[in-house]
Amino acid sequence: MDHAHQHIAEFSYAAAFMVGLLGSGHCLGMCGGLVSAFFMKLKARGPWPYLAYHGARISIYAVVGLIAASIGAVVVASGGVGLAQGVLQIVAGLIVILLGVDLLGVSPIRNAYGFAPLAWLRRQFATATQKGPVAGAVIGGAINGLMPCSMTMAMAVQATTAPSPPEGMLLLLAFGAGTLPSMLSASFLFGKLGPALRGWLLKGAALFVILLGASTLWQGVRFYLVMHKLVA
Repeated sequence: MDHAHQHIAEFSYAAAFMVGLLGSGHCLGMCGGLVSAFFMKLKARGPWPYLAYHGARISIYAVVGLIAASIGAVVVASGGVGLAQGVLQIVAGLIVILLGVDLLGVSPIRNAYGFAPLAWLRRQFATATQKGPVAGAVIGGAINGLMPCSMTMAMAVQATTAPSPPEGMLLLLAFGAGTLPSMLSASFLFGKLGPALRGWLLKGAALFVILLGASTLWQGVRFYLVMHKLVA
């Protein structure tokens, strides 16, 4: 790995972690009550259900990153490595920027997409507590990882531009690690963070998403122009 690639990768991982960390307000607002109610209904005792839940949730993020990066690799390979990679980065950067603007709440286009049908996800989440403390927690965490979320979707789109599938997986793992503090303590923090603080945290996460998208867009434009000159 050359120094430029290493710096870009380190920036991407750090930015993904900050998106997850600063997205605490968004996580608590969207999922805090859901997670709290889930564990109350699960009647979990000891650390294992909590570890199983969040281990499954972050594992789903990792799988999403792996699949997204693999799709990106296929697109690049099928379209001529040079120009296709630049185009993919440009398109992905624009989509990530739009998802970041959506998180800010100022976009006329709202994200309505997830990784699975929402109605099906809700049904599976509601019945997961009947499977037992640990097995139910694993199912619930996996379903939580698939819930529609602009932050997760932005990270998945960003992963399509990763140099390799393992690096796409690591990008989503970094994002998942950033969400751990808020999600682990969701039952305690839910209701403790006021709407104003959650709003400021979400704005911070959205700015990091936009920064990631802008970085990817710039890399794509630069790469495309270089490769266009080589093949022209």
